[in-house]
Amino acid sequence: MLEQMALFLSKFETMITLFCSFLLLLHPIHLSVSEINYSEKDKALQITSRIFIDDLETSIRKKLNQPELDILKPNAGQTTDQLVSTYINDHFKVKLDNKPQKLNYLGHEIEDAAIICYIEIEKVKKFKTIEVFNSIIQETHEDQSNLVHVTYKGPVKSLRLLRDKPVDILTFESK
Repeated sequence: MLEQMALFLSKFETMITLFCSFLLLLHPIHLSVSEINYSEKDKALQITSRIFIDDLETSIRKKLNQPELDILKPNAGQTTDQLVSTYINDHFKVKLDNKPQKLNYLGHEIEDAAIICYIEIEKVKKFKTIEVFNSIIQETHEDQSNLVHVTYKGPVKSLRLLRDKPVDILTFESK
């Protein structure tokens, strides 16, 4: 009887594991991670944003109404950087002390299933508040989470931006 019970539990655990794996495939994680670091030397905010390529491609396809678009190999004279830069400028914004900042898209690289975008905000001296708006992929996935980590004058501070709250503010003490 004990052996039958152990066999049943073993099969039950296997079934639960398979079921959870199946659910994960049906409901993947929708996440982007952006890091904003202040460079004292360059007097600039250096931003690195990691976004899943397939999610970004789906969002850009919808926006442009081009269901066959491949953002890594676009046609019609467009480049990946043009497509991604335009999208990011529409969906990622930064204000310092309530003043909108100009994002300079520097380029991208591919790492596994993600595209890593490099952005910079130049001529940054001091600021007390940073307001970040990040609605990347939120028009495509309701459960999209956009994590933003800011390093300025001390330890990292983080934000989690969602569809119903795509903007938030961090305050830094003067030193």
